[in-house]
Amino acid sequence: MNRRTRTALLGSALLLTVAAAAGSAGASAPGESKREAAALTGTAKLYRSAGDDITFSFDAHLAAKDKADPMKATGTFEWSHYLNGEGAWAKAKVDCLVTGGKVAVVSGVVTATDLPGAKGTRVGITVHDLGRHDRLGYSWATTEDLGPKDLPKCVGSAPFEKVRKGTGDFTVVPWRPDF
Repeated sequence: MNRRTRTALLGSALLLTVAAAAGSAGASAPGESKREAAALTGTAKLYRSAGDDITFSFDAHLAAKDKADPMKATGTFEWSHYLNGEGAWAKAKVDCLVTGGKVAVVSGVVTATDLPGAKGTRVGITVHDLGRHDRLGYSWATTEDLGPKDLPKCVGSAPFEKVRKGTGDFTVVPWRPDF
């Protein structure tokens, strides 16, 4: 075998080895999924004609290994609402995340806030991921303040609010439970 042929064979063997290693690096064991079971992420401001500054941010995830139990979701979400220099903010720890198609319902307990009496309250939010025209609803829309402390997990309102154009985007990863 001449030198040129040997070099070509070694080069081909090296390429095959690298390609095989790359292919197996991303492979998952049978029954495992590389994709998380569900997620709700992103930040956006809501539209209000009066000029309210309302921002919602989500970082909620359900791991693939917890696919069968949306109450094992993790992460946080936060929001703020200000008008004419007055308002409040809050941050919640996720305790449930359910998604269906491009709609997500996330709930959590308020862990930090400057709103008196809100810490420890469970809240729920619904997001409809419509690209740059997302919508959002929250459990306290029909209750006083942030609502009852006994709100069940994964309960939110219909997404009646509109995201202000050009302020961000929410992303929903659909949940696909085994039925």
